[in-house]
Amino acid sequence: MARRLLGAGSATVLSAPEPEEEAASQDPGSPHASVGSPLDGQKEYKVSSCEQRLISEIEYRLERCPVEDPEEEAPWGDVATEDGVAPLFQVKLRHYKIFEGMPVTFTCKVTGSPKPKIYWFKDGKQISPRNQHYSLQSDPDGTCSLRAAAATLEDDGNYTVLAANPQGRVSCTGRLMVQAVNQRGRSPRPSSGHPHGRRPRSRSRDSADESEPIQERFFRPHFLQAPGDLTIQEGRLCRMDCKVSGLPTPDLTWQLDGRPVRPDSAHRMLVRENGVHSLVIEPVTARDAGIYTCVATNRAGQNAFSLELVVAAKEAYKAPVFLEKLQNTGVADGYPVRLECRVSGAPPPQIFWKKENESLTHSTDRVSMHQDPHGYVCLLIQGATKDDAGWYTVSAKNEAGIVSCTARLDVYTQWQQPAQSTKPKRVRPSASRYAALSDQGLDIRAAFQPEASPSHLALSPGLVESEDL
Repeated sequence: MARRLLGAGSATVLSAPEPEEEAASQDPGSPHASVGSPLDGQKEYKVSSCEQRLISEIEYRLERCPVEDPEEEAPWGDVATEDGVAPLFQVKLRHYKIFEGMPVTFTCKVTGSPKPKIYWFKDGKQISPRNQHYSLQSDPDGTCSLRAAAATLEDDGNYTVLAANPQGRVSCTGRLMVQAVNQRGRSPRPSSGHPHGRRPRSRSRDSADESEPIQERFFRPHFLQAPGDLTIQEGRLCRMDCKVSGLPTPDLTWQLDGRPVRPDSAHRMLVRENGVHSLVIEPVTARDAGIYTCVATNRAGQNAFSLELVVAAKEAYKAPVFLEKLQNTGVADGYPVRLECRVSGAPPPQIFWKKENESLTHSTDRVSMHQDPHGYVCLLIQGATKDDAGWYTVSAKNEAGIVSCTARLDVYTQWQQPAQSTKPKRVRPSASRYAALSDQGLDIRAAFQPEASPSHLALSPGLVESEDL
């Protein structure tokens, strides 16, 4: 039957017996015998690399997210931390491919101390123990199982078992592929003489079966990642990322308030190598606000999610401008000094100070930075020292631009009051040519004029006798 539906060359199809055959082939005392185990000449189903990446991502998230404890679960006993053992899977879940309507059982075995609590998930969503469709069972020896009596197409997916105790968490995942089967394609139960064989068929029947179309395998789209509601300012960039799985690969379409979003210069649909689909809007305008719906469609069905985009009104931006700039300033050593300026801008700009090439990031008890709502900016230095001298730069920045201005601060030492100097004494002239030598130097004219006589050098006030020198 499997070869007729999936092709004679398919080696990964697992045959499952009818319910009566299953009861005969299983050990009555072993309720966890897995349906879909490989039979003679058939191989176990192996997932693709893409599916394995999805499984790893699901396990990574589940091991780090909180889980809901069933009400009947009892708390762990008092076990010392050093005596505890983290959970460990001795037998992991396997991947199965079955036909619709057949039973299936996932089985694993886990150890740990204290005994781990077991949680089951399907496609990342926790399965409640009270679920009527699935039968969950945990044995004292650590064997755990999940069973579906009659698999449906909705059971197709990834089944993860999570084991947790105070020492840690561990998980493993099994993939279930449920094959859709036409009613006319079901093979009758084999005769009692051939309990595990196929009923002999005539050549004409075989050729007729081979002419039937091969049943393909489909997976309904499933969103692994979807964004929430967004609020974006007008003129900015908006990016909506999502990730979807499905077979064949789903086609994604975006809608705004029920109308298709067409790609243009402001709206782009991107697909990255890791399978993330993105709708990028740049720049965002008021017309882009509304309810966005992403629809993923393939031959197996469709899936969708919605979010609301709110576009905030664009503010009236104004680049910063200095109404009053810094001024070069000098101050005596030990005195306070203020470097002041005034700046305006919309929205109010952020202020940054620098001394030479060193940023002043925070205020101290001696050097503090101040700014008021009216745009006045001040750098206050208490007790200036020589080390404070240098070039200071203040910068004002907002979304519309940036502006800077620079000034120099000089710190000088206080000068002492100069002592009062006495008037220099002058020498009384005499007939000697050296009589003109005074504390101001030698009077050349008086010293070297032969015709000069003492008569024209009258005694003037303030002169003293040369003997007094």
